[in-house]
Amino acid sequence: MSESDESEDAAVSTASASGENPPVRRLADWNAAALRDLEAGYGSPLYVLDLDRVRENHARLEAAFPDAEVMYAVKANALADVLEALLAAGAGLECASAGELERALAAAESVPPADGLDPDGSRVHYTAVNPPSADLEYAVETAAEYPGLTITAGAEDTIDRLAERGYDGRLCLRVNPGVGAGHHEKVETGATAKFGVPAERAVSVLADAAERGFDVVGVHAHVGSGVSADQLEAHREFVSRMGDLARDVVHEVGDLEFVDVGGGFGVPYDADEEPLDLEAVADATRTALGEVGARLTIEPGRYLVADAGVLLTRVNTVKAARDTLAVGTDAGMTTLLRPAMYDAAHPIRNLATDADDRETVPQTVAGPICESSDVFCENRPLPHSERGDVLAIGNAGAYGYEMANHYNSRPRPASVVAEGDEVRLSRVRETVADVTRPERTAREQNEREAGGNAQPRIERS
Repeated sequence: MSESDESEDAAVSTASASGENPPVRRLADWNAAALRDLEAGYGSPLYVLDLDRVRENHARLEAAFPDAEVMYAVKANALADVLEALLAAGAGLECASAGELERALAAAESVPPADGLDPDGSRVHYTAVNPPSADLEYAVETAAEYPGLTITAGAEDTIDRLAERGYDGRLCLRVNPGVGAGHHEKVETGATAKFGVPAERAVSVLADAAERGFDVVGVHAHVGSGVSADQLEAHREFVSRMGDLARDVVHEVGDLEFVDVGGGFGVPYDADEEPLDLEAVADATRTALGEVGARLTIEPGRYLVADAGVLLTRVNTVKAARDTLAVGTDAGMTTLLRPAMYDAAHPIRNLATDADDRETVPQTVAGPICESSDVFCENRPLPHSERGDVLAIGNAGAYGYEMANHYNSRPRPASVVAEGDEVRLSRVRETVADVTRPERTAREQNEREAGGNAQPRIERS
């Protein structure tokens, strides 16, 4: 064990401590002793996020896309510390819901623009899919206070709904380019009917919006999530279609401020998988887009935060099964849903001090949920697990806590963030009382409305 690994004050990442900025942080780069100390201090399960790594990833993106606007996809990780760190680094925020919009604007108020002006919403985009009425109304009301806010519509219906609410501000149109890519069929969005107006109708839709008084500022599309190197051709074709569309819009409708080609830049979840060649992606993007007379905008989410986070979980059960060692942990699919939902293979590391000296055996690591899908890996060779061990699950900074849920009435875990050698609590651990509070509140409300009397029976024929 290295001397830095023994230090209680060591940074959570040996890579950050050495000043390196590799294209991907592997699970082995995390300081085992520091992670063990965090689990001992804050309990398990526990999400850990390294803000220094988030900034490093943003710096690498900016270097590859020096002329592009970086809009962070808040859905990947909406933690206030993450939003504020990225705003301070110069990124904007792209939101998919009213809740994310409220978080983004609160972060923008906390981190004023570099030019010293008051926040006007110009660093925030609202890009919702089939927005509920309450969400849309919140966005319109917010835009009245923050006139720089851009609202992206993915359907003609949405434009009509905006007009009905008196909105005629900054409008971007999400289009469906007919090209999809991504790490799983469930996240390929570029060719799915749910997302965007068919590209062949985009010019006429925007021309109509301009005639109705909307301030048309951009076009947007997203090919999918977790795009890998072998899908670069699909990405190139997608961006090329967006460039052609943007030129048509400029010619038929008028100037655009930006062409948003989404994000989807993949990160390697497998230890043997090579990191994405970001420079090659950037070159392909610029070449495919061509000259459009508008700013290129990208919306990375996963790329900025995935390898900045780990999930810590404690082993509570070890048993010999027929063909594997079954290892039970206190985290499960309610804590990290990606393996159950996408068959995602997150790296796993045993943080025990003697892990390197243990026999490596095939193991199935599973959670406490009564579902066969509640597994983090099956028959994976790992150092023999023992009850009480702490396991680290890597690449958990994106779509980890954001997809955590209350299935089986399980509270969501705590989160901490690290900056340098400092660590602070960013989300408290929920309790069962937190899970059941909506029901108790409803009962209290019913009792108040009934004046303390029993509710009348509903007569049924």
